[in-house]
Amino acid sequence: MLSNDARLRLLQHYPMLAKLPVSKLDDLLSHAMVMSLPAATVVFDENQACQGFPLILSGSLRVIKAAANGRELQLYRVIPGESCILTSSCLLGHTRYQARGICEQDVEMVLLPATAFHALLENQSSFRTYVFHLFSDRLTDLMQLVSAVAFQKLDQRLAALLITKESPIHSTHQALADELGSAREMVSRLLKGFSDQGWLLLGREHIEIIDRSALSRFATL
Repeated sequence: MLSNDARLRLLQHYPMLAKLPVSKLDDLLSHAMVMSLPAATVVFDENQACQGFPLILSGSLRVIKAAANGRELQLYRVIPGESCILTSSCLLGHTRYQARGICEQDVEMVLLPATAFHALLENQSSFRTYVFHLFSDRLTDLMQLVSAVAFQKLDQRLAALLITKESPIHSTHQALADELGSAREMVSRLLKGFSDQGWLLLGREHIEIIDRSALSRFATL
C-alpha cells in the first residue's frame, strides 16, 4: 500500500495519473506494488517475462545489453518521471526482455500490474500520449547511440560522455567502460591521455575535469 508521501511523489512525477477520477486512481494503486531496491539489484534480465510497468519515485535504472564475454553497452537510463520502453514493448508485444535492467542507485518504484498498464493504455489518453512520447524520445536516444558507436571513435565518445557529467566525477574506469560498451583497459589508457594533455585530473574513483571546453571541442571533431 502506498503511503501518502509515496502517492504524492508518484503524482508529481507522473501527472497523467492525477487526471484519473479519485476512485479509479485508488483502485489502480490498490493493485500496485511498492518496491525498494538497493543499488546493483538486477530488476529484470534477458529472456525473463515482464512482471509489470515500473514508475520510478527515486534513484535510477541502467538498461544494458550484455555480451557473452562480459562486455556491456548501456542503452539508456530511467529516472523519476520516466519509465522503461523495453518494458512497454514487452507488455505490448507479450514478449520477454532482450536486455538487462540494473539499479544504478537505490531505487524506490511503484510497479503497476500488466492488466493495469493495458487498461490505462486503452482508456486514458494522457497515459497513452505519455507512453508514445517515451517511445519517441528513447528511439531518438538509441539512434544517437547507434550513430556514436558506428561513426565516432572511442576517444571522442569518452570525451562526450565526460562532459555530460558534473565534476568531480566519482566513478570507476570500469563503470565508464560499461557505459561506452568498451574495455576498462582502453578507457583507462584514454583517460591517461586526456590527463597528460591537462584536460583531467585523475584519482581513485575520482575524475576532475580541468578543461571542459577542450574535451567538448575534441568530442565534436
